[in-house]
Amino acid sequence: MLDISPRFEESNEALYLQLYRYFCNEIRSRRFVSGTRLPSVRALSSFLHVSKTTVETAYHQLLAEGYIESRERSGFYVVDMDWDGPMKLKKNHTESSAPDLELSLEGSNADYSAAPIQYDFHQARVDSDHFPYELWRKYSNQCMQRENKSVLYYGHYQGEPELREEIARYLRRARGVQVTAEQIVIGSGTQVLICLLGFLFGTRERVVAIEEPCYQGVRTVFSQLGFEIRPIKLEEDGISVAALTESGARMVYVTPSHQDPSGIVMPYAKRVKLLNWANRTQSYIMEDDYDGEFRYNGKPIPSLQGLDTEGRVIYLGTFSKSLLPSIRMSYMVLPVDLLPIYHENLASFDQTASRIHQETLALFMKNGDWERHIRKMRTLYRKKHDAMLQLLQEEMGPCIRIKGQDAGLSVTVEVNSACTSGELAKIAASAGVRVYPTAHKWVDPTKKELPTFQFGFGGQTIDAMNTGIRLLREAWEPYMRANMAKSQKHMQV
Repeated sequence: MLDISPRFEESNEALYLQLYRYFCNEIRSRRFVSGTRLPSVRALSSFLHVSKTTVETAYHQLLAEGYIESRERSGFYVVDMDWDGPMKLKKNHTESSAPDLELSLEGSNADYSAAPIQYDFHQARVDSDHFPYELWRKYSNQCMQRENKSVLYYGHYQGEPELREEIARYLRRARGVQVTAEQIVIGSGTQVLICLLGFLFGTRERVVAIEEPCYQGVRTVFSQLGFEIRPIKLEEDGISVAALTESGARMVYVTPSHQDPSGIVMPYAKRVKLLNWANRTQSYIMEDDYDGEFRYNGKPIPSLQGLDTEGRVIYLGTFSKSLLPSIRMSYMVLPVDLLPIYHENLASFDQTASRIHQETLALFMKNGDWERHIRKMRTLYRKKHDAMLQLLQEEMGPCIRIKGQDAGLSVTVEVNSACTSGELAKIAASAGVRVYPTAHKWVDPTKKELPTFQFGFGGQTIDAMNTGIRLLREAWEPYMRANMAKSQKHMQV
């Protein structure tokens, strides 16, 4: 048997997580090389004297994150990483995130006034019924006491120190980000932070690569700032590193935890290749982890920034999906080498996020209510996610392909139809259902693409989803074709 000798510690951490973490370290450090066959679940369970469930759960997490692959009737193998070069493990020197998606549709001339909209499947809506109103009011009132009158004045230009400390503590524990409070900059939305990054890089680099397709809000900001946009095609496991290299860009914006809009979760091997590209070319990666808290199969994948050993990743996060959009609160983690440039060039920019909201959120996090809220919402959204998948399959299964699932607040769906996505959206609106095409997220939409939509489930009850999807199927039925796989093959000829 392969030399496997994890050290299980007596702690609150589950055995499967300790085993999973052991395998991660062995694979990252190359002690288990590509192509190595892992022991069977039964054999490893017997060897380590743990339950088969423990081993199975650890293997499934490794499988989900792309560390290993399952070969039919053969077993589990360490994936072929196709290394570009050695990758050092980062030492932990510190203690032991929607893009804000707009309501815009495929074109500005879209007319959705044909019928009152009763069911809205916007991809970024959150469940407002389960927002912790009483707790938020309590902490907000606590901030607004007379003895805390300093809250009425301007705050620190990077954001309130107490909130930055809480965010840093959370990111280290929950997302594997290597961060101190001094590296965090808070702003009123991801687009504002992207503006700051544009000013930070100044005129030395005016080319930026983006995923194709990608969140159009960020693309618009870069375009307005005068950057040349170079779209990079997606592969099955995320952005094409080969095409990125050929582009000559020295900055790239990616959404590896839940690619917007395809839903791809970038596996470990592709993350390492992307980091090797950044190290080799001295480039920067902007990692937008806009809904990384919500993954429904297995543990959330650690951040790309957490694997970074050379300070090439700028980590972006937001509270718009996990708490509420109207708070207008996002944050970024700057590499240490960029901090002096930020302090020199951008210290005169006042803080854009409400100081009152920042201090309220700091109390919410400090008292443990933030992580309780995340756990509750993850359970709730998992139920809605599963219900949405079942409804789509039951009502339109032969005519659609579901592409983006298992994470976030939406699923991405291709529809087998001769209509355009704009035409299908108008047909849906005539039935009182609003759906959201993804065509505007492409720099160069291809004519061979099937009409594609993002179906959000966060802001809908399961009963409302049931009725809305049924009405949508009735409206689209005359325009859809069955046998999705056959039609897709025909379109690619």
